Amino acid sequence: MKFVIRRDVLLSNLNHASKAISSRNLIPILTGIKFELKNEGLYLSASDTDISIQCFIPAEEIEEIKELGSIVIGGKYIVDIVRKLPDTNISIEVLDGYKMIVSTSNTEFNLNGVNPNEFPNLELEETKEPILLQTNIFKTIINQTFFATSQNESRPLLTGINFKIEGSELEVMATDSYRLAKKTIVIDKVFDNAINIVIPGKNLLELSKIFDDDDNSVELHLFNNKILFKYKNILFLSRLLSGTYPATSSIIPNSFEIEFECRADEFYDMIDRASLLTSDRDKNTISLILEKNDLTISSNSPEIGKVEEKMVVNSDSEIKISFSSKFMLDAIKSFNTDKIKIYMNNDSNPIVVKSDEDISLVQLVLPIKTY
Repeated sequence: MKFVIRRDVLLSNLNHASKAISSRNLIPILTGIKFELKNEGLYLSASDTDISIQCFIPAEEIEEIKELGSIVIGGKYIVDIVRKLPDTNISIEVLDGYKMIVSTSNTEFNLNGVNPNEFPNLELEETKEPILLQTNIFKTIINQTFFATSQNESRPLLTGINFKIEGSELEVMATDSYRLAKKTIVIDKVFDNAINIVIPGKNLLELSKIFDDDDNSVELHLFNNKILFKYKNILFLSRLLSGTYPATSSIIPNSFEIEFECRADEFYDMIDRASLLTSDRDKNTISLILEKNDLTISSNSPEIGKVEEKMVVNSDSEIKISFSSKFMLDAIKSFNTDKIKIYMNNDSNPIVVKSDEDISLVQLVLPIKTY
């Protein structure tokens, strides 16, 4: 294998492919990136068995192709080397079987590689009828739901994001059993059979980092135990989590006795300041006291101190309820709107956050008993 390529072209694709490399992988071959140069261009592939990524650089973006071939090279080293080389043309050549020479006019690296035949077959096939989503919409969906996934591996399904499609409605849900985020959008395609899958949340977060801020679409190719995303020249394969996602539709109340509207930024700042005197040990608990038009946010920690924040709202109700400031801040931050509405029934029922400016999004936070 021998070719010449511009550093910026190679580096951007290596950065994408390297997202599939795990530093904790016990299988040596999976710490590498597979280079495969064909007539049509260069394929860069990486996998940690949880996700697999393949980037394709077409021949017209390669300065010179002298000899075809393939090799697997240590992912961490090749990315660091290319990142620190000057912004010029890079020559890459494979000699004596599995030795890679990476050079510019003034620099030369000699790297030991691995037989590419040992690299697993990534099975990156596509379906005939993928689901199409605009990347900016897809990124918004992930940003508005991912934070509600569980970080506790003892309940694997809750570490994922639930995608459900019925007809032309896509419902995306995440919960860690203490809070819930739900986003609903209408897609262009009508499905006769319902789809209900759970995708690992951290995989979707890595995928969203690959997307540029443009109007391109991402294709979703669904299989029984995996999902393939196709974006520009990138294929991103993720496993699916097995099992049935908890039924959450009954958790969100259908009616509310208490509601008020406020500016999202003002409410966020009140809670943010009140949270300064809370700690992880007490679950960052703060209290909300509503007395007609007077809203008070407070926290009281015997070791730290006490704080009160006040706001005037349009309400004729009264309630005292406590909740995690961290969870509420995450919920409010997910809304890209000026105003939000807070819905409640009593101090033991969920707090629901919505906005008239974005009816597709619902956030739910469970209260915390303080007595």
